[in-house]
Amino acid sequence: MGQRVPLTGDEKASLQASLDRHREAVIWKLEGLDDAAARRPMVPSGTSLLGLVKHLAAVEYGWFCTTFGHPTEQLPFDDEDEEADLRVQPDETMADILAFYRRARTSSDEVIAGRGLDDTGTAWSGETVSLRWVLIHMVEETARHAGHVDIIRELIDGRTGDHRED
Repeated sequence: MGQRVPLTGDEKASLQASLDRHREAVIWKLEGLDDAAARRPMVPSGTSLLGLVKHLAAVEYGWFCTTFGHPTEQLPFDDEDEEADLRVQPDETMADILAFYRRARTSSDEVIAGRGLDDTGTAWSGETVSLRWVLIHMVEETARHAGHVDIIRELIDGRTGDHRED
């Protein structure tokens, strides 16, 4: 079943567990694939498994780290190309993108651990947002894309399921 959200946990721990549950589902869906399969576009928009992981890494860095003044690495955003963070460059490997996602998660977790749910930061839009709002948003974002990842993996080789069986 994968990680469960605590049935009686506090709010922050529950939000973190929910985010981690979906993060792990995304990573699990790439297991057993080679680089070519993971980067293969499976729908007309060009979406690939690696492109979705790259996007999730970039938005974790953006929403958690940039919003709350925590350092990030160079992010694949481009004001002239809204989809830049979804594109896998020819020189990027699956190992590169998975490592990027791990680093983004680690940095995001540092932000989460060091702040309270009511602490605020400034989003890319200039709006003031609370850590609570960012956590909820990123649970939604990650769950949405975990669903996309699930469908794309099924299109590649028929593998289904939303979490690793324990």
